[in-house]
Amino acid sequence: MKYTTLPNTDVKVSKICLGTMTWGMQNTEAEAHEQMDYALEKGVNFFDAAELYPVPATPESYGDTERIIGSWFKKTGNREKVVLTSKIAGGGDYTAHIRKDGFSKRAIIEALENSLQRLQTDYIDLYQLHWPSRGVNCFGVRDYPFKTATKEAENHLEILETLQDFIKQGKIKHIGLSNETPWGTMKYLQTSEANKLPRPVTIQNSYSLIHRGYEVGMSEVSLRENIGLLAYSPLAQGILTGKYLNGNLPEGARGTLFPRFVARYTSESSTTAVSKYLEIAKRNNISLTELSLAFINQLPFVTSNIIGATKMSQLKENIGSININLSDETLSEIEKVHQEIPNPAP
Repeated sequence: MKYTTLPNTDVKVSKICLGTMTWGMQNTEAEAHEQMDYALEKGVNFFDAAELYPVPATPESYGDTERIIGSWFKKTGNREKVVLTSKIAGGGDYTAHIRKDGFSKRAIIEALENSLQRLQTDYIDLYQLHWPSRGVNCFGVRDYPFKTATKEAENHLEILETLQDFIKQGKIKHIGLSNETPWGTMKYLQTSEANKLPRPVTIQNSYSLIHRGYEVGMSEVSLRENIGLLAYSPLAQGILTGKYLNGNLPEGARGTLFPRFVARYTSESSTTAVSKYLEIAKRNNISLTELSLAFINQLPFVTSNIIGATKMSQLKENIGSININLSDETLSEIEKVHQEIPNPAP
């Protein structure tokens, strides 16, 4: 395994982060425990969770992923071996069954205390705001929705002050953002600096070979402000394994069970790009999965690459990608495809 640190901290984290959003929906508690055992054995010390998980979110399954992680901590006593993240859900219809006051002080207090209880821990190493309450271009929205976006932005000062209180109590070690824009990220950084409040150290946004929108604005923020990317959906919900090419719908696959989650990645141009990347992988005698993950592992603005799997064979391949180094020639081939078909999946 390769390691880095959370920016502006001395917290050592693996370059591969274990994603957990299928646990309690597509994976049983026993399967999740097996994944955590294997990941830790292979040097993965960074686990990413959220109060919302598993996904797709339902009132019945809300919080089940955190409960599963908590039961593993209790069974194994491995809490101190793991750098643990979780997130408070943003506002909107999708989370109306959780709460309706976004990132208010009351909402943050409720969310964090409940997460700690489910996770059976006294603290969370990295606590993140899952997505903005205002309208932004994420989750398949390519451009800023200026006609419908909420005019009123989050109360950045109140949010950071509330999170500071939890840091002082020792219940949070560090804070991060997720699904944020350059404007939102800079607003948090500026508010933090002006008021001597906790500074976000990471931002968890989607990034993959067919969705490199992070490079338009956000990568510069990452590099100049030292706020690291935790890349999620690096395989574009499984599309970048190649298993859905030629109209295939594998039994039990996420895209087969929940088509709406892969819809944003299945345009004609996305499919063409995936086919071209597959050819590059074949020429290099690696899988498309390995090519897709290794590309992200080598990026200078990435702190960690969040992988997720429902099968142990997938998990092993994903973690193993850390040992693959793409040559300059291969990277040039990837760039040629990107120039021909840039960001086909928003």
